[in-house]
Amino acid sequence: MEPLGRLGGATVDVLGVLLESDQPRWGLEIIKLTGRPSGSVYPLLDRLERAGWVTSSWDDDSERRGPRRRMYVLTPGGALEAAKACAKAGGRTKARPATRPEVAR
Repeated sequence: MEPLGRLGGATVDVLGVLLESDQPRWGLEIIKLTGRPSGSVYPLLDRLERAGWVTSSWDDDSERRGPRRRMYVLTPGGALEAAKACAKAGGRTKARPATRPEVAR
């Protein structure tokens, strides 16, 4: 697993969303939960995956209508590093919505 160097607020927000769930999250869901634009979130997810913090796979839910979703989950080592990064960041991240927005599944 590669170190990521400086972790900005958007990265910490994405890591926080992934830490909050025991289930994989898809990109649009992460965008909605963080309030960050897709142009920030998708490159961050790619960077996290290349560093070994996150793994991704395609959702194969044949019951769901619409395009396939890319699902993201923290690796065990990534979860440890994400917890450290979020703790270190403290209150400097962008405020996330207090409640989980409705996301079409």
